[in-house]
Amino acid sequence: MKAVTIIKKNKLLFLVALAYAVIFIVSPEKATKSVGNSVYYLIEMLQVLPVIFLLTVVIEALVPKELIMRGFGEKSGFKGNLLALLLGSISAGPVYAAFPISKSLLGKGASISNIVIILSSWAVIKVPMLANEAKFLGVNFMAIRWMLTVIAIFIMAYIMGSFVKKKDLPTEASQQGVLEIKEEYCVGCGLCEKLLPDYYEMKDNKAVVKMMPEGKEVAQIVRESVDKCPSKAIAFNMEGNAS
Repeated sequence: MKAVTIIKKNKLLFLVALAYAVIFIVSPEKATKSVGNSVYYLIEMLQVLPVIFLLTVVIEALVPKELIMRGFGEKSGFKGNLLALLLGSISAGPVYAAFPISKSLLGKGASISNIVIILSSWAVIKVPMLANEAKFLGVNFMAIRWMLTVIAIFIMAYIMGSFVKKKDLPTEASQQGVLEIKEEYCVGCGLCEKLLPDYYEMKDNKAVVKMMPEGKEVAQIVRESVDKCPSKAIAFNMEGNAS
């Protein structure tokens, strides 16, 4: 039973190992080349990821949440989109290095749309890439592709922001709270939005949850808003404790 449990928890790893085993049987030469490539990328990851993790720690510890929300949050508007495009374009390193940074920015209040812009621009329109593209394919080719790619990125970011919400993303259960508004009890007084505009907003004279709270300090502030709701329309659950 232990073996089955371990396999279930590491399905992807075992599937990769099985694929390698099949390739070694069918074509040993291709398998050897494939292992060599995998080792190369593994070494690259080991060189890059420590720096990226250090950067995420700096973001978590030293960058104020208000600064991230002002620059990349839901209310940052087109200026936030441009900042996200700039950040992704001047970033260095392979695109997988962008994922832990993006998660940190999300936790600090960045919007889904701006994270999509950062990831996409990091992947396909970084400045060093554009310089090489202009060198080998010409400035006109590079400029037109850049323009069309940016338009596509912004459209994709808008669509993602409309359909994917932060509550849909995987997070540490011990750090994230579940915040809900019982619409049938909400009287539309707007008190919750005045108290915590980062987490509540009014739509059609009803309060709705704008962002899920994370962290124990934020949880305490959210609980105060729950207690102050005159119609008791707010439900909050953190680490299995309901409010």
